[in-house]
Amino acid sequence: MGIAGDAFGPQLPAGTRELKQERAVRTRERILAAAAQAFAAKGYPAVTILDVAEAAGMTKGAVYFHYENKDALALAVTDLFYRRIGELADAVEELDLSPIGSVAELLLRTATAFRDETVLQAGARLQLERQLIGVRLPLPFQGYTELITSWLARDRETGARDELPPPDTLATVLVSAFFGAQHISWVLDDRADLVERTTALVRTIIPSAEEDIQLCPSAPRRC
Repeated sequence: MGIAGDAFGPQLPAGTRELKQERAVRTRERILAAAAQAFAAKGYPAVTILDVAEAAGMTKGAVYFHYENKDALALAVTDLFYRRIGELADAVEELDLSPIGSVAELLLRTATAFRDETVLQAGARLQLERQLIGVRLPLPFQGYTELITSWLARDRETGARDELPPPDTLATVLVSAFFGAQHISWVLDDRADLVERTTALVRTIIPSAEEDIQLCPSAPRRC
């Protein structure tokens, strides 16, 4: 037996180690899915580890084995939120839309995800409750705003829309309006109308974007 085996006990076969790792990953995914559902439905202060354990179908001890406390769960769910936003942005960039079309499509896909996906709903609520959470969460909206600014800057380089405000100003207005709209839509209609609100928002802030919006796969079709 090698030195590692002598010091730390017999080493598991590679296949067994991989199986244990895969099982641990699936367990963490179950826990985070349950935590996201609880945070989205009840808010951070009202959620307990027991709530998460029961929703995940496991014991509190099993949850604590993977996450030391509720703050760690909140941080992990927030990380999932930003990872999902990144996936949406990557998917939009692959579409080869116009810069304004990319902006509209990203906002529309984000609206759809907020409406349909628990992780985004949980992430949004945790951001609102960030002062109540005992760990530092990533600052919201920065990367999202920077990406939209870069697309608007590319559009400005074409000189086609000189009437628009500077890219950083316009990006800030769009992101502020969108995340305000998602909050209002959540409160009034459980986000059921968020895609329509987002479409109206882009049309109102960028009136010249109508042709770009019509080419967006996620845009509601006008009758």
